[in-house]
Amino acid sequence: MSRPDSIYVRKLGRQSYEPVWRAMQQYTDVRDADSPDELWFLEHDAVFTQGQAGKAEHILMPGDIPVVQVDRGGQVTYHGPGQLVGYVLIDLRRLGIGIRDLVTAIENSIVAVLAKLGIAAHPRADAPGVYVESGAKIAQLGLRVRRGCTFHGLSLNIDMDLSVFLRINPCGHQGMEVTDIRRQRNTAPPSQAELIQALSAELAGLLGYLNCREASEHALPETLGEL
Repeated sequence: MSRPDSIYVRKLGRQSYEPVWRAMQQYTDVRDADSPDELWFLEHDAVFTQGQAGKAEHILMPGDIPVVQVDRGGQVTYHGPGQLVGYVLIDLRRLGIGIRDLVTAIENSIVAVLAKLGIAAHPRADAPGVYVESGAKIAQLGLRVRRGCTFHGLSLNIDMDLSVFLRINPCGHQGMEVTDIRRQRNTAPPSQAELIQALSAELAGLLGYLNCREASEHALPETLGEL
């Protein structure tokens, strides 16, 4: 099993949550030793997702926002407009790394991108994700490994209605403050396209890929091809 030199990036635009989640599952189930590693970047319609370890008491008042029980690790989080979601579909065994290595690479790539925007941020050993100096959370992580391959991934808050996070205990932490890039810079944030380019390049480099390519030449799973 040779180590791949490229990771492929898909830009999927605005999507509802469940069809993309099912497509991630399918991609992971049908991939083989020759399947490319991929990053899927998109923005979701408003949704709360509850991880496998999720406790119902952390969903305080969902209101009109749907709650979806999913197969990633962690507790409840929110996805919605103004947030960049990145799904990380890689073969850990082929790369020769473990899940902790991947989590560290994702967190460090977000920290590096934020640093270039003038935002000081850091991971926390006790709570996956990325946090600014005040302690507010600016990026969330949640992964699943199946057959040695990962899916789910990260979300980076760009310019959001942060009041939505008051409807939950974010990632199971009561009263956790949440922030976004616009509020940290007090100015208009970069576009999603700019952030996708920066984040994919950082993550690819940290994971040891030589190239970061557009994924248009690769066939999509049927469920995703219908999006």
